[in-house]
Amino acid sequence: MTSSETETQVDEQIGSNGRDLRDTAKTIAASGGAIGILVVLMFPIYWVFTASLSQGSGLMSTEGIFADPSSYNLEAYRWVLFESAFQDALVNSLVVVFVTVSVSMSVVIPGAYALSRRDFLGREKILYGYVLFTQVGAGLSIATLIALYALFVNLGLSNNLLVLGLFYAAGAIPFNTWLLKTFMDNIPVSYEEAAIVDGAGRWDVIREVILPLSKPGIAVVLVFTFLAGWNEFIIAQTLLRPNNYTLAVELFSLAQSGRFETPWTQFSAFALLFASPVAIIYFFAQNYVESGLSFGGMEG
Repeated sequence: MTSSETETQVDEQIGSNGRDLRDTAKTIAASGGAIGILVVLMFPIYWVFTASLSQGSGLMSTEGIFADPSSYNLEAYRWVLFESAFQDALVNSLVVVFVTVSVSMSVVIPGAYALSRRDFLGREKILYGYVLFTQVGAGLSIATLIALYALFVNLGLSNNLLVLGLFYAAGAIPFNTWLLKTFMDNIPVSYEEAAIVDGAGRWDVIREVILPLSKPGIAVVLVFTFLAGWNEFIIAQTLLRPNNYTLAVELFSLAQSGRFETPWTQFSAFALLFASPVAIIYFFAQNYVESGLSFGGMEG
């Protein structure tokens, strides 16, 4: 090996080491930045959690932001579960969510399949209508709320949980049908053709091919429709009376219950219990939800 070849190898090693160091530094910086963002995002949750365990009614103690850990207790949770209106509001929320999810899914799944796999008269107009309701619905929310309140009051339906669930379902159907239809578009038609060649009927194809391959998209739609009935506050607060308050409205009422100050300890415990089902559902459906939102290609 000549001296020039040796020098070339040394230069390549130095350059490679320099690139490795830069790549390592970039990785460390990116990881540090991601951890920093995560800490910032999780800090309010941690703060609310510590507040729910503290004594008194304030978010902050006299000694700082966080209460003394030696004073932590479960009194706020005991009050929420056994002395507040949490249980009644939970039942009301579950009724609304059950109606919202069941009605939405019974329309969204067949509607998405029809729009994705069938060519029928008026299909394009229906698709445009779905996009229209998806994009401009929020802009008409105030006018819709006023008209809705007047209509329900005149019909005597202003304090009805089933009607509220139906309204949430009607609002959730356009977007979620379009979302699931987009996911079904990624399922190769050859899968259906192969099943038909093997002797499967139309309903067999839907049950054995389309629905199993659509599980990620269905999981996303299920989570979204659940959130539509679980989290909504404005319409529920407008139409419902205290005996039918959902958890979202009851949480707001708790914040307004203090004569001179908000009972933040009890509010924090109530808020965490209210948010827990959403976190649990997402935790168990995480893989389906992530793959459903990615809309990746199907493997053959």
